[in-house]
Amino acid sequence: MPAKTINDIVALCKRRGFIFTGSEIYGGLGGAYDYGPYGVELMKNIRNAWWNAMVYSRDDIEGLDAALISNRLLWKYSGHEAGFSDPLVECKKCGTRMRQDKMKDSKKCDACGSADLMEPRAYQLMMGLSIGATTDGATNAYLRPETATTTYTNFKNVLDSTPHKLPFGIVQIGKAFRNEISPRGFVFRMREFEQAELQYFVKPEEDEKYFDEWKNTRMAWWIEQLGIPADKLRFTPHEKLAHYAKAAIDIEYEFPDGFDEVEGIHNRQDFDLGSHTKSQKEFKINATVLENTDSITKLSFSDPQTGENFIPYVIETAMGVNRCMLAIMHNAYTDEDLGDEKSRIVLKLKPNLSPVKAAVIPLARNVPELLKTADKIVGDLRKLGIGRIELENSGNIGKNYRRHDEIGTPVCITVDHQSLEDKMVTLRHRDSMEQERVAIKDIQKKLLEIINK
Repeated sequence: MPAKTINDIVALCKRRGFIFTGSEIYGGLGGAYDYGPYGVELMKNIRNAWWNAMVYSRDDIEGLDAALISNRLLWKYSGHEAGFSDPLVECKKCGTRMRQDKMKDSKKCDACGSADLMEPRAYQLMMGLSIGATTDGATNAYLRPETATTTYTNFKNVLDSTPHKLPFGIVQIGKAFRNEISPRGFVFRMREFEQAELQYFVKPEEDEKYFDEWKNTRMAWWIEQLGIPADKLRFTPHEKLAHYAKAAIDIEYEFPDGFDEVEGIHNRQDFDLGSHTKSQKEFKINATVLENTDSITKLSFSDPQTGENFIPYVIETAMGVNRCMLAIMHNAYTDEDLGDEKSRIVLKLKPNLSPVKAAVIPLARNVPELLKTADKIVGDLRKLGIGRIELENSGNIGKNYRRHDEIGTPVCITVDHQSLEDKMVTLRHRDSMEQERVAIKDIQKKLLEIINK
């Protein structure tokens, strides 16, 4: 049985060290969370799976890691400073503030049901900073609300240092910050979150072709690389397009409360490079952009075959890494009835995503020979460099199995008294709970087969 509510996932995350409430000992802070020992590992594995698919498996994409704090002019010309806001409605009766586009009933308060509401007003989503000793607290920089804009402003740097023909892309994984007035859904909507974004630069006449290609490529990644069933995912086109977009569609996952966005694919046309380029009038920019009098670089592409110099279009894929983790955990969460009034919670994660790849368990913790053998196995498995390998030495085999079921460890390897004689161990599989005897000399090979399948 899957998780009935997100609260099931929240409880597991706290109990097993995936996610904790930020600043918890001081009462917490809305929309802020800390990632514990296993949350760190799962997030890292998601990043690796994404980076492998985007960069290591292709020849046309480069990586970037840009600063979190940027010159204010980036956000002026991107349109964020003037227009990056949400319309908020405040209830006069209870004081609750709600995003107008997320209200259940636009005429009633979500919290108390009152119809006594204030008119919507804009609320700035960017987090302003005061940098320097003489700013008197005035905002002169921002924490980035996305990774995309710093990718566009590095377009020429990447192109000059690693020459490419069109199409080619630049990816980033990193933190972004938004002044969300109503964080919700655990780690679904936060003030500090992580994005994995691709900006794919194409010839203007090829934008629709690559928009469709990336739409299908990204959906396939969710299904094949993350193990999410196709019937738990869907495409949802945007009913209303952003001012920069020619087309936009979301990949949505079915959470307990219904489908919601986990990744967006957008045809941003030439808005972004056109907004930040020097000498805008030299180019035929189709999007409506703010006149830029501050840029010192032309963000254009010169076609070596035709000699044409133009502003490329951008196809963007933007995934929320935190949302991805939440979807993966929800999909993997299984409450199994074992009969005889017994049950177990198990995270049926794909092995390559599992926070712990294997647990080695000496059957008795007070037998030095068992511990020595277990230590040797752990050392040999760690040499594989495939991730975290744990030594469990509590002596309670049943509790060890249950703990590793809950954190998604694919296999547990038990060293028992017979192991000292026949040089074999018991390998217990997470999903089926089946056990098999495997020669110690074959454990490395066996684990690699499990992780890579």
